[in-house]
Amino acid sequence: MKIAVIGAKGLPPGQGGIEHYCAEVYPRLVEAGHSVDFYARSSYIELPWFDEYDFYGVRVISLPSIELKGVDAFLNAAMAAVQASRKQYDMIHFHALGPSLFTWLPRLSRSAAKIVVFCQGLDWQRAKWGKFSSKIILAGEQAAVRNADEIVVVSEALQQYFWETYNRKTTYIPNGAANYAKSDPEFAFSRSLTLEPGKYMVYLGRLVPEKCPDLLIKAFQQLQPQGWKLALVGGSSDTPDFQARLLELADGNPNILFTGVLRGKYLAEVIRGSGLFVLPSQLEGLPLAMLEAMNEGIPILGSDIPPHQQLLDQERGLMFATNDLEDCASQLAWAVDHPNELAACASRAQAYVHQNCSWSKIVSDNLALYERMFKTAAEPALLEIQPAVDSR
Repeated sequence: MKIAVIGAKGLPPGQGGIEHYCAEVYPRLVEAGHSVDFYARSSYIELPWFDEYDFYGVRVISLPSIELKGVDAFLNAAMAAVQASRKQYDMIHFHALGPSLFTWLPRLSRSAAKIVVFCQGLDWQRAKWGKFSSKIILAGEQAAVRNADEIVVVSEALQQYFWETYNRKTTYIPNGAANYAKSDPEFAFSRSLTLEPGKYMVYLGRLVPEKCPDLLIKAFQQLQPQGWKLALVGGSSDTPDFQARLLELADGNPNILFTGVLRGKYLAEVIRGSGLFVLPSQLEGLPLAMLEAMNEGIPILGSDIPPHQQLLDQERGLMFATNDLEDCASQLAWAVDHPNELAACASRAQAYVHQNCSWSKIVSDNLALYERMFKTAAEPALLEIQPAVDSR
């Protein structure tokens, strides 16, 4: 099977859940005997236009892009859709709702390829987008509903949304939890940041309004837990003003650290050494960062949005009322005072991830979806032939 991938920034992954998903899934599809062309943004992979390279068997193709908020993603997706429409692919897989605005192009070209849209979240709701950009992304969602042969969603909440909003059935395939790199068991890097293993809370993600790191900083400042620190791991995503506001809220507190973006063994070490992973978001699909922390056996505190409920229900973690500063501070305090109960939650969460969110299962589910799509496409032709056979 020949597969084209559109909408992700590039490989290897940097900051961003979609890119990490692609890095896990598509090399495994290549191992299974399929070919994958990944259309990347030149601004992200820092290569000249139309250069190509191999990423674990995936052919990564650099397409023109402009480092301008909003424009970059749409220009790249449009060019990728044009390129893919000219080639003989079996499957064109669009990632995210904005790029899905161009799902009509393969239809217009009468490409025989099946179109899949992969939705990790309702991106038009993200605070970093202005009104115009949000409307364009919402138009991409509507185009996906009209043009896609299949829409894949990563959470039960998204599945319910598409059914209630568009009367559109979707396929639920959850995100998976990547295994972190090997890290220093002595935690030398973490200690160089003044982080003592088991005595700090960690936030991992882009520093953007909808993920609410500002709420977490306020709760930590209010609580001032003795002997504990807060590490915020991640960088800005077209949100420099918001990042400046976070620094103001931290107010020079030496127990609040901004590490910037961490990768590889350094990221693994900081996560593994944390006593509590906190994700206070207003908006998520099915967060990879939380899944990976659960996979490592780290205790979790999250806001009670539906995707977090899906992961943390049945005492797999703690939750607080979304946007509720007092409840967030209260749950942080409970977590600090109840390490044994937290450890039991973390054990249940780890078992849940191992059973439900393995990458081998996710790849298998994707392949089953592809095969079902092609089987469905063949059925009408078989039905047309059958009466002629009977008439003889």
